[in-house]
Amino acid sequence: MRIRYKPWARPELEASKFYIDNPEDYIGKWKTLFENEAPIHLELGCGKGNFIANLAVKNKNINYIAIDMVDAMLGVAKRTIEQKYNEENEEINNVYLTRFDIERIPLILNKEDKIERIYINFCNPWPKGRHRKRRLTHRVQLEKYKEFLVKGGEIRFKTDDDNLFEDTLVYLKDTNFKVIKYTYDLENEVDFWDNIQTEHEKMFMAEGIKIKALIAINE
Repeated sequence: MRIRYKPWARPELEASKFYIDNPEDYIGKWKTLFENEAPIHLELGCGKGNFIANLAVKNKNINYIAIDMVDAMLGVAKRTIEQKYNEENEEINNVYLTRFDIERIPLILNKEDKIERIYINFCNPWPKGRHRKRRLTHRVQLEKYKEFLVKGGEIRFKTDDDNLFEDTLVYLKDTNFKVIKYTYDLENEVDFWDNIQTEHEKMFMAEGIKIKALIAINE
């Protein structure tokens, strides 16, 4: 997702109590940042923050880390989270935003962080062969996630892209993840999960594109 430069984003992020500008400092000790022993879930590529805002405010017994690479995007996500928590009259104390390159994620998370779930929503499909290793669901990335995802921990993945979805099923099998549930039409699936629609998801559905989704377990 591209977004225009927003001059206010960096100053607002730096002033925010739930933005982390130095995530490398917390490797192995994210629980100390949250100051509790609640489970930690992770969103890779949080975009404008609608998904994480709605998810986190509904589940105050879970801690969330949301990562993106673009200051402007994270600035919008910050405002989205603030608005949602204000609407629900809740304190923002179970979610942190951070800016980091997901390809280098083992530099900010390890087995001591005990991540229990990873959300990947509508990531770049990188369709050209030479770029496929940059996919967030590629074998290379999945092996990195195993360094901090607990045994039995989940990956929850959604996409509009047929080829990416089919390839991801193969990547998961190759890296010893067990796909326990998948669908080629999430909108019409009953009790698949408590789905929170993203901005991209609504756009694709309006165009008649079916949403593919899966849950995989780290065995």
